[in-house]
Order: sequence, then structure tokens, then C-alpha cells
Amino acid sequence: MKTTTLKTLVLFALVIFASCGTETKKTSEAKSEETTTESKTKKLEIEKPQLTFGFIKLTDMAPLAIAKEKGFFEDEGLFVSVEAQSNWKNILDRVIDGQLDGSHMLAGQPIAAGAGFGRQAELVTPFSMDLNGNGITVSNDVWSKMKPNIPVDGDGKPVHPIKADALKPVIDAYKSEGKAFKMGMVFPVSTHNYEIRYWLAAAGIHPGLYTKENIQGQIDAEVLLSVTPPPQMPATLEAGTIYGYCVGEPWNQQAVFKGIGVPVVTNYDIWKNNPEKVFVMTKKFVEENPNTAIAVTKALIRAGKWLDEPGNRKEAVKILSMSQYVGADEVVLANSMTGTFEFEKGDKREMPDFNVFYRYNATYPFYSDGVWFLTQMRRWGQIPEEKPADWYDSKIKEIYRPDIWKKAADLLVTEGLIPSTDIPTTDGYKPATTDFIDGNKFDGKDPIGYINSFKLGNKN
Repeated sequence: MKTTTLKTLVLFALVIFASCGTETKKTSEAKSEETTTESKTKKLEIEKPQLTFGFIKLTDMAPLAIAKEKGFFEDEGLFVSVEAQSNWKNILDRVIDGQLDGSHMLAGQPIAAGAGFGRQAELVTPFSMDLNGNGITVSNDVWSKMKPNIPVDGDGKPVHPIKADALKPVIDAYKSEGKAFKMGMVFPVSTHNYEIRYWLAAAGIHPGLYTKENIQGQIDAEVLLSVTPPPQMPATLEAGTIYGYCVGEPWNQQAVFKGIGVPVVTNYDIWKNNPEKVFVMTKKFVEENPNTAIAVTKALIRAGKWLDEPGNRKEAVKILSMSQYVGADEVVLANSMTGTFEFEKGDKREMPDFNVFYRYNATYPFYSDGVWFLTQMRRWGQIPEEKPADWYDSKIKEIYRPDIWKKAADLLVTEGLIPSTDIPTTDGYKPATTDFIDGNKFDGKDPIGYINSFKLGNKN
């Protein structure tokens, strides 16, 4: 009996000991996991955790959608609402008025606001959302008239890039018939406006000048450019109100999908790896909420990196196809988002760099990119007076804020979320480049020389 009792007590003790050991192990594992999580998410003291950001329904809003859907905002202690807006003017007004804490925005918008064209305000961008992503599309009728002017390869396909030289005889024919040739772009200070102007002017086609009296920018114009919101571009083309347009995706591919138009050139060919959209906040918001601005930038950098990692684009397409984001069919979004681009129906070509969100330091707000927009504003008259070279440098440094980007990126390196090699060693200016459709050389440190190098447009 005593032996049985002793055995029972020993067994009971062993069970208790084992149980305690298991609990100790679980507690130890939990603490280890907690430590690992904390080391990856060193949250800043967030001044404003509840935020509302705006966007237009374009694929290049993707970093915002991904930062929200993949939990990158939440990792930083941010609770973000992402809301579609009706047009670019509405976005600008709502950010300036404080109804939006920040927004997906045209690269030219904060620059124009700071330079005094349109509504003036102190806006800043710590983050560049993407490179490339736009195209120029013409109606089927215009395409049929351009085609005889375009060389073909051995397979009978048009040789790209297609220059506006092929469009010039079509414009001349319209002119001889007494008809104005009309094309659309999305906003007076949009990349699309400057890209379509650059493409036309490179072929000697005058896209028109802005003056204080002519805010439509149609002085001496051989092509009348007008504003159409991006989602309305295909319908406006189909109605015959315009004969072509420059817009971001998915609205070029939508024209192909609907059989109403043909994209003829992408902005990758107009200016290789050009900046497209930026994320914008007011200077006041950034000064009052410095940690929040850094945290937002961290989440967006992570989103850009995720988007450019192999294998993630199909998931990105599914997310963007959701009604609260772009809301276009997956097949249309995939045409450009998964490394291809379709020109004439059936002419789908490999284009791995059509949408770039992280590679080539895409997220870094380079001063030289901003200076290019300032030179085009001056070239076409949106900046009516001559400015000295140092004005371009000082003005862009008020608007582009790589210092905020650098603080965010340094934290991500410390947390092991990006490699240190992804932080560029730079003074904010890229080297001079001739990667334009006309081969002209752009040096951000010589804005006056660049402006004066063009045949069409204002001179300094």
C-alpha cells in the first residue's frame, strides 16, 4: 500500500514538473516572439494615428492600397482610410483645406502650388509613388491614318517607339479641312500634360503656350489640349470629343479592351524611368506631426518594395480591382501591371518597367525630377517670368523632402525590412541624362540651359 502511494506521489510530482516546464517554455517562446515583433516594428510616438488619404482611380495609387491591405500602416500604429476622389482639383483643394491628411497626387501639383501657378499653398512630398505608367492613345480613325507613316519590322508590326512625326500629316490634314485637332490630358500641371507636349514638340508640333489671359494653354497651338478626368478618357474618345489622350493606366488598356483606340507610345519612351505620382501632405501637417509623416513614409516604402518583389503583381491586380480602389477588370489591369503592354489589339509586348514602384530608387523624391517639371512650366508659360538658375534649386527644396524619406528608410534598415544598399548616395540630383524620345540632354543643375535647348517654347 505504501509502495503504491509513493509511486502515485512521484507520478503526480512528475506531471506537475512537466507541466511547469511546458508553461515555462511557452512563456519563453511568447517572450521571444514578442521581442522579435517589437524589433521589427519600432513604433514612433504618433501624433495623429487616425488619417484619411485620397487617390484617383489609377493603378499608380497601388502603394496606398497595398500599405493598407497588407497591414503596413497598422504596423506603424496608423489607422488609415483611403478614399477615391472625383478629380485632381478636388484632391488638391481637400489636402490644402485639411479635409484630407495626404494624397496620391500628380507630381506637378505640389510644385505648381509652390511656384504660384493655380491655387497657391505650401505642400511637400517625402515619397515618390512610381516611375512610368502613362501612355498616349489615339482613336481608331487617327491610328489608321498614322499607320502608313510608321515603319514596320520583319513581322509587319509597327516599330516602337512611335514618334509624333507619324501624327503630323494627320494634324495637317485636319487643319486643311478647317478642323481643330483635339487631344485630352488630365490636368494642366499633370505629367500627362508635359509628356504629351514634349512628344508633340519633339516632332515640331506646337502644343500651345499659357499666358495670364489664356489659361487653357492654347496660344499658337496646332493641337488643342483640354482636361478630362482619367476614368472619363475612353468614353470621351469614343464620343469623338477628342481624338487622342495621355493618361495613366488602366485607361489606355481600357481603350484597347473596348476596341475604341490604340496606344501609340508610353511615357517610358518619352522619358525613360520618369517620375509619375507623388504622395503629398501640407507643410503645416508635417511640421505639426513629424513622426506621423515619417511613419506614413515607412509604410509606403514597404508597399513599394512589396509591389516590385517577384510574384506579387497578380495579388496586387486583385487588390486594385476591388471597387474601393481602381475597380477595373483584372484582365485590363493585368495588361500593364504584370510586365506587358498591349498596343494595337493583339500586339502585346514585354514591358517589365512600365510600372515601377521601388526599383531604380523609385520612392526617393529626387530634386532633379522636380526641377524637370519646373522647366516645363516655364517652357510652356505656366511660369510667365524668367527665373535665375538658383531659384529652381531653392524652390524644389521647399517642396521635395528627401530628409523625411531618409529618416523613414534608415528606420526600415534598422528593422531589417530593407537593405542599406537601397538608400541612394546622392545630393538629390540624378546624373544628366539623354533618355528622352528626342535625345535631348537634361541636367537638373542647369535648368536655364535645358529650357533654352528647345526650338519650341519660351526661352530664358
